[in-house]
Parts: sequence; structure tokens; C-alpha cells
Amino acid sequence: MDNFSFLNPTKIIFGRGTEKNVGEEILNYSKNILLHYGGGSIKKTGLYDRIIKSLDNAGIRYVELSGVKPNPRLSMVYEGIRLCKQEKLDFILAVGGGSTIDSSKAIAMGVLYDGDVWDIYSGKATAESALPVGTVLTIPAAGSESSNSSVITNEDGWYKRGHSSDVIYPRFSILRPELAYTLPKYQVGCGAADILAHLMERYFTNTQHVELTDRLIESTMKTIIHHIPKVLKDPENYDSWAEIMWGGALAHNNLMNTGRVGDWASHNIEHELSGIYDVAHGAGLAVVFPAWMKYVYKHDIKRFCQFATRVWDVEPNFFSPEETALEGISRLERFFSSIGMPVTLAELKVPLDRLEEMADKATNGDKSTLGQFVPLKRADVLSILKLAA
Repeated sequence: MDNFSFLNPTKIIFGRGTEKNVGEEILNYSKNILLHYGGGSIKKTGLYDRIIKSLDNAGIRYVELSGVKPNPRLSMVYEGIRLCKQEKLDFILAVGGGSTIDSSKAIAMGVLYDGDVWDIYSGKATAESALPVGTVLTIPAAGSESSNSSVITNEDGWYKRGHSSDVIYPRFSILRPELAYTLPKYQVGCGAADILAHLMERYFTNTQHVELTDRLIESTMKTIIHHIPKVLKDPENYDSWAEIMWGGALAHNNLMNTGRVGDWASHNIEHELSGIYDVAHGAGLAVVFPAWMKYVYKHDIKRFCQFATRVWDVEPNFFSPEETALEGISRLERFFSSIGMPVTLAELKVPLDRLEEMADKATNGDKSTLGQFVPLKRADVLSILKLAA
């Protein structure tokens, strides 16, 4: 196990009716806020009205910025920065999923950064400060509600890049499982794939003697695998949604990567897919991750056998570890298919004419590598994309 320092300052407010107290929570930080959200779903479900009532009761002035899209856009971030400066807003409330929360974090950094906020995402600068952010989560998936990460898409070249900084941990996040009841089945599947990907990125490590976090990751994966089919069958199963929503937060709050170094190649490869083709992030991960596994499993076949037996209950073949490892990957693919996720680029309806461009962009023209488990060069990324095809 490696040395580590762990801190997660996000206050989690979990359970039924918790969004009604959002105004009181914000009063700890501000009375002038940006209310940031996506499309019309929060208005159709009545969540918007409940949020507004709570803000009004607390005497909080709010300026709205709606229209966040999946794979949140830099242009929206620029507009949020402009509004916060113009209206003298010093807190951001994100109501939505990972895209809205990531956009809010980018705005929070950009308001206090003396330059182009894209400098932070492109690696030219580091965020030293940010406005405080709070969230009301509507879809368990990205884990941004208690993470120090944000991912933004720049329409100029369609680059999708992430940034991590402790200054963008949300101050509080409200997690009410009932808010997921109305999610379309496809979005439920995407959320499950995203949560599992966050866990698997951490699981496949070269660090030895990490039994505790191995077990934490495995149990969280098994919980998600067990409960997703239940909510697909019964969308108002509170108990299953509670397990999924809390599991999604724990998957990406950095507890699971204490003492170990994760991989993250699959996420970075997928960013090129969703950056160029605007596919749902979770769906892209469901395609990329099994392909990555097939390409690298021989690097540490014991870990892949452990994944197969502990997570997927594969009967180990002691005379053929490779067979055990491959069966684990196959069961992951079958699970993704069973919850409506694509497992090939063809199913994702992504053309194959830009694979080389994606491999080139992912590795900065082959000047850098992706991943820690097996460092990948441009040719490796291209091979994984071809496997995914």
C-alpha cells in the first residue's frame, strides 16, 4: 500500500425530502447565487418549484442559467462566469447530474481565475481558488457530487478534458433517491456504467497489498450490479435507488483509491469518443472498458482472475487462468448488454473513420501515454479502439 493523504470535505445530506432544506444550507455561504441546471426535467418533476420555494423562504437572490447539455460545453461555462461577475454572485447551486455539477465547478474556478478558464483544463494553469458550489443530485452516475474533478468539452476542436483540484469539492450535496424515479432506462444504464467504470479504474492497479480497498471496490461493484436490474424493473424502488445513489458517490469520492494508483486510460479514451461524437459518457465507457481489458489483461492475469471470481462469481479454472479472466470480461459485457448499454462502436453508432484522430488526440500526438496499469502509446489506443469496433 502506498502512502496517502485523504480528505473529502463535502457534506452529504441524504434521504427523503432533503432538497427542501437547500436554502438553509446555502445561507451558510451566501445570499446571492447562480442557479445552474439543464433542461426542463426538473420543472416537469416539480423539483424546480421546491428548490425555488426553499430559496425564497431563505431570502436568497438567485440568477438562473439553464441549458446544460451532456458533455458540458465551455461556451456555457463562459456565460456562467460572465453572469457571476456581472451580478456579483458568490455561490453556485447545481441542480442536476454530473454535467451540471461539472459545469458549475468550471464556472466556480473561472470566476476567480485571472485568465481563460480553459487554461486550467488544458494543463496550462492550476486552480488556486473557486467559488463555493452546492449540488442537488438528480442522477447517480458521474460522482461529481462529492469529487474534486470536473470535465468540460471545448467546442473549438471538440476536446474533452478534465481537471482535479481540492478547491472544487462541493461544500454540500443533497442526495434524494426519489429524484431518480423518472430517469429514462437508457440514462439508468449509462449511470451504472459510469459508476462501475469509476470503480474499475481504481481497481486495476499495479500497487500491491491493497486488500482493504480491493474489497471495498468489489463490494460496491456487486451492489451496483445487483440493484440496477431492480430499478429498471421497478423505477420507484427506493431502497435500491438509495444503494445505487450512495454507491455512485462513494465510487468517486477518492476513498476507494487511497493507498493505490488507478489507471484512467479508459476514461481518457472515452473522452475522445464523447468529445467528437457527443455520445453519453456512460455508454462510451461500456464500449471502451471491455476492449481495454481484452488488450491488457495479460499484464496481471491474477488481478483479472480476482475480478472475475469475486465480482462476477466465475468458477475459477486453476489449469487455465486465462479462461477465468476472459470469462470475467465476458460477464461484464453481458451485464452491460442486459441493461441496454452498447458494447461495440457499431452499437454506439460511431463511425470508424476517425479512430486515428482519436488515438492521436488522446496521446497528444504520441508525445504522452495514457494510463498507469499499462502505459498506452498512440498505437495501443488505436488497437483498443479497433477492438471496440
